[in-house]
Amino acid sequence: MSAQEVAERAGVSRSAVSRTFTPGASVSADTRRRVLEAAEALGYHVNHLARGLMRNESGIVCLIVSDVATPYRSALLRELTIQLQNAGKVAMFVNTDRSDGSVDRALQQAIRYRADASIILSGLPDKSITQLCLRSGQRLVLINRDDDQPGTLKINLDDYESGGRIATAFVRAGCRTLAFANSEARTPSLMGRERGFIAAAETLGLEVVVERYGSTGYEAGRVLAQRMLTRAERPDGVFCATDLLACGFMDAARHQFGLSIPDQLCVAGFDDIEQASWSSFDLTTFAQPVTAIASQAVKWLAGGREDEPEEAHSITLKAELIWRGSIRKG
Repeated sequence: MSAQEVAERAGVSRSAVSRTFTPGASVSADTRRRVLEAAEALGYHVNHLARGLMRNESGIVCLIVSDVATPYRSALLRELTIQLQNAGKVAMFVNTDRSDGSVDRALQQAIRYRADASIILSGLPDKSITQLCLRSGQRLVLINRDDDQPGTLKINLDDYESGGRIATAFVRAGCRTLAFANSEARTPSLMGRERGFIAAAETLGLEVVVERYGSTGYEAGRVLAQRMLTRAERPDGVFCATDLLACGFMDAARHQFGLSIPDQLCVAGFDDIEQASWSSFDLTTFAQPVTAIASQAVKWLAGGREDEPEEAHSITLKAELIWRGSIRKG
């Protein structure tokens, strides 16, 4: 079905059909109505990909992500895809969990489809991916990463500040033996939380025991609990780098060590996933501002290249502390 056939059925010119389906173009209300009615009757749809390629734009945005199954990452993906769709963009998903050549092949495929931009959603994908996207001429949004590439948008949280806030909360709750439970991923966001927590504790005259293990998932939290809670000096306040770590940690503390939370052990997490609000955890945590992250990314991508600075543009957002029952109120 062609635009010319729509024009003939509607009794208008071919250019009137084009203007009807071009956002912001000038067309009378009567012409628009006749064109839309003819298009619906004939089952006509605009080939946006072909139209975009003529303007050297495809409207495709790659979402490059690891740990897609985690609740936080899923929530961010959902918000990004909704806002991209509302902006008239098409999301193409590239999963980087595997370490074989499938990631490179997927990215090359996206490049062949002339993707306009990529959003890298975590600190795990290798920096070579960033370079590949930039070399292909894509615009690039980096979320929770420390890459410093010209012409990119970096969106990060003030993880260091969050670590300091929760250290103060533990001390006010009467905790004196603090610990930080982290993964081996060592992403910028995770390490920022760790450094901020340690620095604030030292300012308050306390030392922090740090343990790292595996991923940021539930099972790693259980292992970290076994390591920390069998120490001669058992911690009474533990900041877990993610909520999933905290959930595993809390279950092990209760069921393997018989500890009462928060009476004998205070625990905090990060991300504010759905499970954190469940009564079985009631976890004090920091809420990732997923709506604001997605909004900033899509707003920047919707702007023109001519407005981009040569240097990297950085936005720092603040995570909201969600106070629940896993920390005693001081």
